[in-house]
Amino acid sequence: MRPLTLRTRTTLLATLITGLTLVLGSIALVVTLDAHLRSGADDLAQSRVRDLLALAASGNLPHTLTNLDDNGVAQVVTSDGSRVLAASPNVRSQGRIADFDPGSRLVVETVRAPDDAETETYRLWAATGDSPDGPVVVYVGTALESVHEATHTLRRSLYVGVPLAVLLLGLGTWLVLGGALRRIDRIRAEVDTITEDRLDARVPGSGVDDEVGRLADTMNGMLGRLESSAQRQRDFVADVSHDLQSPLAAQRAQLEVALTASQDGLARDVLATTEEMERLVADLLVLAAADSGPPAAAPTLLDLEDVVLEEAARARTTGRVAIDTSRVSAAPALGHDTEVRRIVRNLLDNALAHAGTRVELRVTSVDSAADGWARLDVLDDGPGVPPEDRERIFDRFHRGDASRSRHSTGSGLGLAIARTLAERAGGSLEVDTDGGSDGGATGAHFVLLLPAGPVA
Repeated sequence: MRPLTLRTRTTLLATLITGLTLVLGSIALVVTLDAHLRSGADDLAQSRVRDLLALAASGNLPHTLTNLDDNGVAQVVTSDGSRVLAASPNVRSQGRIADFDPGSRLVVETVRAPDDAETETYRLWAATGDSPDGPVVVYVGTALESVHEATHTLRRSLYVGVPLAVLLLGLGTWLVLGGALRRIDRIRAEVDTITEDRLDARVPGSGVDDEVGRLADTMNGMLGRLESSAQRQRDFVADVSHDLQSPLAAQRAQLEVALTASQDGLARDVLATTEEMERLVADLLVLAAADSGPPAAAPTLLDLEDVVLEEAARARTTGRVAIDTSRVSAAPALGHDTEVRRIVRNLLDNALAHAGTRVELRVTSVDSAADGWARLDVLDDGPGVPPEDRERIFDRFHRGDASRSRHSTGSGLGLAIARTLAERAGGSLEVDTDGGSDGGATGAHFVLLLPAGPVA
Protein backbone atom coordinates (compact mmCIF):
# COMPACT_ATOMS: atom_id res chain seq x y z
CA MET A 1 0.00 0.00 0.00
CA ARG A 2 1.35 3.37 -1.00
CA PRO A 3 1.92 5.61 2.04
CA LEU A 4 -0.06 8.83 2.34
CA THR A 5 1.68 11.98 1.21
CA LEU A 6 2.78 14.64 3.66
CA ARG A 7 0.11 16.94 2.28
CA THR A 8 -2.63 14.35 2.87
CA ARG A 9 -1.40 13.39 6.33
CA THR A 10 -1.14 16.99 7.48
CA THR A 11 -4.57 17.89 6.09
CA LEU A 12 -6.22 14.86 7.72
CA LEU A 13 -4.54 15.54 11.04
CA ALA A 14 -5.49 19.23 11.03
CA THR A 15 -9.07 18.39 10.02
CA LEU A 16 -9.39 15.67 12.68
CA ILE A 17 -8.05 17.85 15.48
CA THR A 18 -10.18 20.82 14.46
CA GLY A 19 -13.30 18.69 14.03
CA LEU A 20 -12.86 17.07 17.44
CA THR A 21 -12.26 20.47 19.04
CA LEU A 22 -15.36 21.96 17.42
CA VAL A 23 -17.56 19.01 18.42
CA LEU A 24 -16.45 19.18 22.04
CA GLY A 25 -16.83 22.95 22.01
CA SER A 26 -20.33 22.66 20.53
CA ILE A 27 -21.42 20.21 23.22
CA ALA A 28 -20.06 22.51 25.89
CA LEU A 29 -21.83 25.49 24.27
CA VAL A 30 -25.22 23.74 24.19
CA VAL A 31 -24.89 22.56 27.78
CA THR A 32 -23.80 26.02 28.92
CA LEU A 33 -26.67 27.73 27.10
CA ASP A 34 -29.23 25.32 28.58
CA ALA A 35 -27.84 25.84 32.08
CA HIS A 36 -27.77 29.62 31.62
CA LEU A 37 -31.37 29.81 30.41
CA ARG A 38 -32.60 27.55 33.23
CA SER A 39 -30.66 29.59 35.79
CA GLY A 40 -32.15 32.84 34.49
CA ALA A 41 -35.67 31.42 34.59
CA ASP A 42 -35.13 30.09 38.11
CA ASP A 43 -33.90 33.44 39.39
CA LEU A 44 -36.93 35.22 37.92
CA ALA A 45 -39.37 32.63 39.28
CA GLN A 46 -37.92 32.76 42.80
CA SER A 47 -38.16 36.55 42.79
CA ARG A 48 -41.84 36.39 41.77
CA VAL A 49 -42.59 33.79 44.46
CA ARG A 50 -41.25 36.17 47.10
CA ASP A 51 -43.25 39.08 45.65
CA LEU A 52 -46.50 37.06 45.71
CA LEU A 53 -45.85 35.89 49.26
CA ALA A 54 -45.47 39.53 50.28
CA LEU A 55 -48.72 40.52 48.52
CA ALA A 56 -50.58 37.60 50.10
CA ALA A 57 -49.36 38.51 53.56
CA SER A 58 -50.47 42.13 53.10
CA GLY A 59 -53.90 41.17 51.82
CA ASN A 60 -53.33 42.98 48.53
CA LEU A 61 -53.22 39.91 46.33
CA PRO A 62 -55.02 40.55 42.99
CA HIS A 63 -57.23 37.84 41.54
CA THR A 64 -55.43 37.95 38.19
CA LEU A 65 -51.64 37.81 38.14
CA THR A 66 -50.47 39.71 35.08
CA ASN A 67 -46.81 40.41 35.82
CA LEU A 68 -45.69 37.34 33.83
CA ASP A 69 -44.43 36.66 30.31
CA ASP A 70 -46.09 34.33 27.83
CA ASN A 71 -44.04 31.37 29.05
CA GLY A 72 -44.83 31.91 32.73
CA VAL A 73 -47.51 30.55 35.00
CA ALA A 74 -48.46 31.57 38.55
CA GLN A 75 -51.05 30.50 41.08
CA VAL A 76 -51.85 31.15 44.74
CA VAL A 77 -54.03 28.54 46.48
CA THR A 78 -55.09 27.81 50.00
CA SER A 79 -52.89 25.35 51.81
CA ASP A 80 -55.50 22.59 51.48
CA GLY A 81 -55.86 23.31 47.75
CA SER A 82 -59.60 23.82 47.98
CA ARG A 83 -59.63 27.34 46.63
CA VAL A 84 -57.59 29.30 44.04
CA LEU A 85 -57.00 32.79 45.42
CA ALA A 86 -55.12 34.20 42.41
CA ALA A 87 -53.76 32.95 39.10
CA SER A 88 -52.24 34.03 35.82
CA PRO A 89 -54.68 34.31 32.89
CA ASN A 90 -53.52 31.10 31.22
CA VAL A 91 -54.50 28.98 34.27
CA ARG A 92 -57.27 31.19 35.68
CA SER A 93 -59.93 28.65 34.84
CA GLN A 94 -57.90 25.67 36.05
CA GLY A 95 -57.78 24.11 39.44
CA ARG A 96 -54.65 23.65 41.48
CA ILE A 97 -51.76 23.21 38.98
CA ALA A 98 -49.57 21.15 41.33
CA ASP A 99 -50.26 18.98 44.33
CA PHE A 100 -46.90 18.95 46.12
CA ASP A 101 -46.57 20.70 49.46
CA PRO A 102 -43.39 22.78 49.66
CA GLY A 103 -43.57 23.17 53.42
CA SER A 104 -41.72 26.15 54.79
CA ARG A 105 -38.94 26.02 52.19
CA LEU A 106 -38.66 27.34 48.64
CA VAL A 107 -38.61 24.20 46.47
CA VAL A 108 -38.68 23.43 42.76
CA GLU A 109 -40.09 20.57 40.72
CA THR A 110 -40.64 19.87 37.05
CA VAL A 111 -44.34 19.32 36.39
CA ARG A 112 -46.77 19.23 33.50
CA ALA A 113 -49.60 21.71 33.80
CA PRO A 114 -52.36 23.01 31.53
CA ASP A 115 -51.72 26.21 29.58
CA ASP A 116 -54.94 27.35 27.90
CA ALA A 117 -55.75 24.46 25.59
CA GLU A 118 -52.34 22.79 25.84
CA THR A 119 -50.30 21.04 28.47
CA GLU A 120 -46.80 22.37 29.06
CA THR A 121 -43.78 21.24 31.03
CA TYR A 122 -42.90 23.79 33.70
CA ARG A 123 -40.05 24.25 36.09
CA LEU A 124 -42.24 25.17 39.05
CA TRP A 125 -41.09 26.95 42.21
CA ALA A 126 -43.31 26.87 45.30
CA ALA A 127 -43.36 28.21 48.84
CA THR A 128 -45.83 28.45 51.73
CA GLY A 129 -46.84 31.75 53.31
CA ASP A 130 -49.53 33.47 55.38
CA SER A 131 -52.47 35.59 54.34
CA PRO A 132 -55.60 37.05 55.99
CA ASP A 133 -57.44 33.98 54.67
CA GLY A 134 -54.98 31.57 56.29
CA PRO A 135 -51.94 29.67 54.99
CA VAL A 136 -51.42 29.81 51.24
CA VAL A 137 -49.16 28.09 48.71
CA VAL A 138 -47.59 30.14 45.92
CA TYR A 139 -46.62 28.46 42.64
CA VAL A 140 -44.56 30.26 39.95
CA GLY A 141 -43.17 28.44 36.95
CA THR A 142 -41.53 28.96 33.57
CA ALA A 143 -42.30 26.76 30.61
CA LEU A 144 -39.21 24.82 29.47
CA GLU A 145 -40.37 25.07 25.86
CA SER A 146 -38.41 28.29 25.29
CA VAL A 147 -35.26 26.70 26.72
CA HIS A 148 -35.71 23.66 24.52
CA GLU A 149 -36.36 25.81 21.46
CA ALA A 150 -33.23 27.91 22.05
CA THR A 151 -30.98 24.90 22.52
CA HIS A 152 -32.59 23.11 19.59
CA THR A 153 -32.01 26.12 17.33
CA LEU A 154 -28.37 26.25 18.42
CA ARG A 155 -27.94 22.52 17.79
CA ARG A 156 -29.39 22.85 14.27
CA SER A 157 -26.97 25.69 13.54
CA LEU A 158 -24.04 23.66 14.86
CA TYR A 159 -25.07 20.60 12.83
CA VAL A 160 -24.54 22.70 9.72
CA GLY A 161 -21.79 25.06 10.88
CA VAL A 162 -19.34 22.56 12.38
CA PRO A 163 -19.08 20.27 9.33
CA LEU A 164 -18.90 23.31 7.06
CA ALA A 165 -16.10 24.84 9.17
CA VAL A 166 -14.19 21.54 9.18
CA LEU A 167 -14.62 21.22 5.42
CA LEU A 168 -13.42 24.77 4.78
CA LEU A 169 -10.45 24.29 7.10
CA GLY A 170 -9.50 21.03 5.40
CA LEU A 171 -9.78 22.65 1.97
CA GLY A 172 -7.76 25.68 3.08
CA THR A 173 -5.07 23.48 4.64
CA TRP A 174 -4.89 21.37 1.48
CA LEU A 175 -4.50 24.44 -0.74
CA VAL A 176 -1.96 26.22 1.49
CA LEU A 177 0.14 23.08 1.89
CA GLY A 178 -0.09 22.48 -1.83
CA GLY A 179 1.35 25.91 -2.58
CA ALA A 180 4.20 25.47 -0.09
CA LEU A 181 4.99 21.92 -1.18
CA ARG A 182 4.96 22.90 -4.86
CA ARG A 183 7.72 25.40 -4.08
CA ILE A 184 9.64 22.69 -2.22
CA ASP A 185 9.09 20.28 -5.11
CA ARG A 186 10.50 22.84 -7.55
CA ILE A 187 13.58 23.09 -5.33
CA ARG A 188 13.85 19.28 -5.20
CA ALA A 189 13.46 18.98 -8.98
CA GLU A 190 16.14 21.60 -9.61
CA VAL A 191 18.55 20.01 -7.14
CA ASP A 192 17.94 16.65 -8.81
CA THR A 193 19.20 18.05 -12.11
CA ILE A 194 22.42 19.47 -10.64
CA THR A 195 25.43 17.36 -11.51
CA GLU A 196 29.15 17.83 -11.05
CA ASP A 197 29.32 19.82 -14.28
CA ARG A 198 26.34 22.05 -13.32
CA LEU A 199 27.38 23.23 -9.87
CA ASP A 200 26.79 26.82 -10.98
CA ALA A 201 23.02 26.15 -11.09
CA ARG A 202 20.83 27.49 -8.29
CA VAL A 203 17.39 26.59 -7.01
CA PRO A 204 14.58 29.06 -7.75
CA GLY A 205 14.05 31.57 -4.96
CA SER A 206 10.55 32.66 -3.96
CA GLY A 207 11.42 36.18 -2.92
CA VAL A 208 9.38 35.59 0.25
CA ASP A 209 11.05 35.54 3.65
CA ASP A 210 9.37 32.40 4.96
CA GLU A 211 10.49 28.86 5.76
CA VAL A 212 10.52 27.75 2.12
CA GLY A 213 12.29 30.92 1.02
CA ARG A 214 14.95 30.43 3.68
CA LEU A 215 15.29 26.78 2.60
CA ALA A 216 15.98 27.96 -0.96
CA ASP A 217 18.54 30.47 0.30
CA THR A 218 20.22 27.75 2.39
CA MET A 219 20.31 25.36 -0.57
CA ASN A 220 21.82 28.05 -2.78
CA GLY A 221 24.41 28.82 -0.12
CA MET A 222 25.31 25.13 0.09
CA LEU A 223 25.53 24.87 -3.70
CA GLY A 224 27.76 27.93 -3.75
CA ARG A 225 30.09 26.32 -1.22
CA LEU A 226 30.12 23.08 -3.20
CA GLU A 227 30.89 25.00 -6.37
CA SER A 228 33.74 26.86 -4.67
CA SER A 229 35.08 23.62 -3.20
CA ALA A 230 34.92 21.86 -6.56
CA GLN A 231 36.60 24.81 -8.26
CA ARG A 232 39.37 24.80 -5.67
CA GLN A 233 39.81 21.09 -6.21
CA ARG A 234 40.03 21.54 -9.99
CA ASP A 235 42.50 24.39 -9.56
CA PHE A 236 44.48 22.31 -7.11
CA VAL A 237 44.69 19.34 -9.47
CA ALA A 238 45.65 21.63 -12.35
CA ASP A 239 48.35 23.31 -10.28
CA VAL A 240 49.71 20.00 -9.03
CA SER A 241 49.80 18.65 -12.57
CA HIS A 242 51.66 21.74 -13.73
CA ASP A 243 54.13 21.74 -10.84
CA LEU A 244 54.90 18.04 -11.15
CA GLN A 245 55.34 18.33 -14.90
CA SER A 246 58.51 20.41 -14.66
CA PRO A 247 60.55 18.13 -12.35
CA LEU A 248 59.33 15.04 -14.17
CA ALA A 249 60.32 16.52 -17.54
CA ALA A 250 63.70 17.47 -16.12
CA GLN A 251 64.22 13.99 -14.74
CA ARG A 252 63.23 12.45 -18.07
CA ALA A 253 65.69 14.68 -19.91
CA GLN A 254 68.43 13.78 -17.46
CA LEU A 255 67.77 10.08 -17.92
CA GLU A 256 67.79 10.47 -21.71
CA VAL A 257 71.13 12.25 -21.46
CA ALA A 258 72.40 9.39 -19.33
CA LEU A 259 71.93 7.08 -22.27
CA THR A 260 74.28 9.04 -24.51
CA ALA A 261 76.48 11.25 -22.34
CA SER A 262 78.93 11.11 -19.49
CA GLN A 263 77.61 10.13 -16.09
CA ASP A 264 79.43 12.93 -14.25
CA GLY A 265 77.04 14.97 -12.17
CA LEU A 266 74.00 13.07 -13.41
CA ALA A 267 73.26 11.41 -10.08
CA ARG A 268 73.42 14.79 -8.34
CA ASP A 269 70.96 16.34 -10.81
CA VAL A 270 68.55 13.42 -10.57
CA LEU A 271 68.74 13.52 -6.77
CA ALA A 272 68.01 17.27 -6.73
CA THR A 273 64.99 16.79 -8.99
CA THR A 274 63.76 13.91 -6.87
CA GLU A 275 64.15 15.98 -3.70
CA GLU A 276 62.14 18.78 -5.31
CA MET A 277 59.31 16.37 -6.09
CA GLU A 278 59.56 14.92 -2.59
CA ARG A 279 59.19 18.38 -1.04
CA LEU A 280 56.20 19.10 -3.25
CA VAL A 281 54.50 15.84 -2.30
CA ALA A 282 55.24 16.49 1.39
CA ASP A 283 53.68 19.95 1.11
CA LEU A 284 50.61 18.49 -0.57
CA LEU A 285 50.26 15.94 2.22
CA VAL A 286 50.42 18.70 4.83
CA LEU A 287 47.66 20.63 3.04
CA ALA A 288 45.55 17.50 2.64
CA ALA A 289 45.85 16.78 6.37
CA ALA A 290 44.96 20.39 7.22
CA ASP A 291 41.93 20.32 4.91
CA SER A 292 40.65 17.11 6.53
CA GLY A 293 39.81 18.92 9.78
CA PRO A 294 41.36 19.75 13.15
CA PRO A 295 44.04 17.42 14.50
CA ALA A 296 42.90 14.59 16.73
CA ALA A 297 45.44 15.38 19.47
CA ALA A 298 44.85 18.31 21.80
CA PRO A 299 47.19 21.32 21.46
CA THR A 300 49.96 21.73 24.01
CA LEU A 301 51.60 24.76 25.55
CA LEU A 302 55.00 25.55 24.03
CA ASP A 303 57.41 28.48 24.00
CA LEU A 304 57.44 30.22 20.63
CA GLU A 305 60.85 31.68 21.53
CA ASP A 306 62.47 28.21 21.56
CA VAL A 307 60.96 27.23 18.21
CA VAL A 308 62.06 30.47 16.52
CA LEU A 309 65.62 30.30 17.87
CA GLU A 310 66.01 26.68 16.77
CA GLU A 311 64.75 27.43 13.25
CA ALA A 312 66.98 30.51 13.05
CA ALA A 313 69.99 28.38 14.00
CA ARG A 314 69.10 25.92 11.24
CA ALA A 315 68.75 28.71 8.68
CA ARG A 316 72.05 30.30 9.63
CA THR A 317 73.88 27.26 8.29
CA THR A 318 73.22 28.56 4.77
CA GLY A 319 75.23 31.66 5.67
CA ARG A 320 73.70 33.69 2.84
CA VAL A 321 71.99 36.48 4.85
CA ALA A 322 72.15 37.69 8.42
CA ILE A 323 69.34 36.65 10.77
CA ASP A 324 68.67 39.04 13.65
CA THR A 325 67.03 37.43 16.70
CA SER A 326 67.89 40.12 19.24
CA ARG A 327 64.21 40.98 19.76
CA VAL A 328 63.05 37.41 20.38
CA SER A 329 61.63 36.95 23.89
CA ALA A 330 59.64 34.33 25.76
CA ALA A 331 56.07 33.91 24.49
CA PRO A 332 53.99 30.87 25.53
CA ALA A 333 51.78 29.64 22.68
CA LEU A 334 49.18 26.94 22.33
CA GLY A 335 49.53 24.58 19.38
CA HIS A 336 51.05 21.40 17.99
CA ASP A 337 54.84 21.46 17.99
CA THR A 338 55.31 20.05 14.48
CA GLU A 339 52.76 22.44 12.98
CA VAL A 340 54.14 25.51 14.75
CA ARG A 341 57.65 24.59 13.60
CA ARG A 342 56.35 24.18 10.05
CA ILE A 343 54.80 27.66 10.17
CA VAL A 344 58.00 29.28 11.46
CA ARG A 345 60.18 27.37 8.98
CA ASN A 346 58.04 28.34 6.00
CA LEU A 347 58.00 32.01 7.03
CA LEU A 348 61.75 32.02 7.56
CA ASP A 349 62.45 30.22 4.27
CA ASN A 350 60.22 32.71 2.45
CA ALA A 351 62.09 35.64 4.04
CA LEU A 352 65.48 34.13 3.15
CA ALA A 353 64.36 33.62 -0.44
CA HIS A 354 63.44 37.29 -0.88
CA ALA A 355 65.86 39.10 1.47
CA GLY A 356 68.81 41.10 0.21
CA THR A 357 71.17 40.92 3.18
CA ARG A 358 69.09 40.72 6.35
CA VAL A 359 66.13 38.98 8.02
CA GLU A 360 64.78 40.03 11.40
CA LEU A 361 62.70 37.88 13.76
CA ARG A 362 60.74 39.23 16.72
CA VAL A 363 58.73 37.28 19.30
CA THR A 364 56.51 39.01 21.87
CA SER A 365 53.47 38.33 24.03
CA VAL A 366 50.39 40.42 23.27
CA ASP A 367 47.48 40.80 25.69
CA SER A 368 44.13 42.10 24.44
CA ALA A 369 40.93 42.77 26.35
CA ALA A 370 39.64 39.25 25.68
CA ASP A 371 42.59 37.02 24.78
CA GLY A 372 46.32 36.61 25.01
CA TRP A 373 48.48 36.00 21.94
CA ALA A 374 52.00 34.98 21.07
CA ARG A 375 53.22 37.16 18.19
CA LEU A 376 55.96 36.45 15.67
CA ASP A 377 57.11 39.19 13.27
CA VAL A 378 59.21 38.14 10.27
CA LEU A 379 60.82 41.02 8.33
CA ASP A 380 63.22 41.08 5.40
CA ASP A 381 64.97 43.81 3.39
CA GLY A 382 63.76 42.50 0.05
CA PRO A 383 61.47 44.24 -2.46
CA GLY A 384 58.39 43.79 -0.26
CA VAL A 385 54.88 42.67 -1.22
CA PRO A 386 52.81 44.81 -3.61
CA PRO A 387 49.40 45.80 -2.17
CA GLU A 388 47.55 43.79 -4.82
CA ASP A 389 49.42 40.62 -3.80
CA ARG A 390 49.00 40.82 -0.01
CA GLU A 391 46.22 38.23 -0.06
CA ARG A 392 47.11 36.38 -3.25
CA ILE A 393 50.50 35.31 -1.90
CA PHE A 394 48.63 32.99 0.49
CA ASP A 395 46.95 31.19 -2.43
CA ARG A 396 48.22 27.74 -3.15
CA PHE A 397 50.93 27.57 -5.84
CA HIS A 398 51.10 31.35 -6.05
CA ARG A 399 54.69 32.48 -6.65
CA GLY A 400 54.09 36.13 -7.38
CA ASP A 401 56.54 38.29 -9.32
CA ALA A 402 59.68 36.31 -10.10
CA SER A 403 61.74 39.51 -9.74
CA ARG A 404 60.99 39.56 -6.03
CA SER A 405 62.74 36.25 -5.43
CA ARG A 406 66.48 36.02 -5.71
CA HIS A 407 66.87 32.41 -4.69
CA SER A 408 63.39 30.89 -4.76
CA THR A 409 62.94 27.33 -5.95
CA GLY A 410 59.83 26.59 -3.92
CA SER A 411 56.51 25.19 -5.05
CA GLY A 412 54.40 28.19 -4.03
CA LEU A 413 52.85 26.29 -1.13
CA GLY A 414 54.91 27.59 1.80
CA LEU A 415 52.81 30.62 2.75
CA ALA A 416 49.57 28.78 1.98
CA ILE A 417 50.61 26.02 4.39
CA ALA A 418 51.69 28.54 7.02
CA ARG A 419 48.35 30.39 6.98
CA THR A 420 46.33 27.16 6.90
CA LEU A 421 48.16 25.77 9.93
CA ALA A 422 47.96 29.11 11.77
CA GLU A 423 44.20 29.30 11.31
CA ARG A 424 43.83 25.65 12.29
CA ALA A 425 45.61 26.49 15.56
CA GLY A 426 43.15 29.33 16.21
CA GLY A 427 45.53 32.08 15.10
CA SER A 428 46.17 34.18 12.01
CA LEU A 429 48.87 35.10 9.51
CA GLU A 430 48.82 38.44 7.70
CA VAL A 431 51.08 40.83 5.81
CA ASP A 432 51.71 43.97 7.87
CA THR A 433 50.77 46.92 5.67
CA ASP A 434 53.21 49.21 7.55
CA GLY A 435 56.22 47.21 6.38
CA GLY A 436 59.34 48.20 8.30
CA SER A 437 58.15 51.63 9.36
CA ASP A 438 59.36 51.08 12.92
CA GLY A 439 63.01 51.17 11.94
CA GLY A 440 63.48 47.48 11.12
CA ALA A 441 63.84 45.82 7.74
CA THR A 442 62.12 47.63 4.88
CA GLY A 443 60.85 44.70 2.78
CA ALA A 444 58.04 42.26 3.54
CA HIS A 445 56.66 42.08 7.06
CA PHE A 446 54.63 39.01 8.10
CA VAL A 447 52.76 38.86 11.43
CA LEU A 448 51.84 35.52 13.01
CA LEU A 449 49.47 35.36 15.99
CA LEU A 450 48.97 32.16 17.98
CA PRO A 451 46.67 31.80 20.99
CA ALA A 452 48.42 31.91 24.34
CA GLY A 453 45.53 30.20 26.15
CA PRO A 454 43.03 27.38 25.59
CA VAL A 455 41.29 27.48 22.23
CA ALA A 456 37.51 27.88 22.62
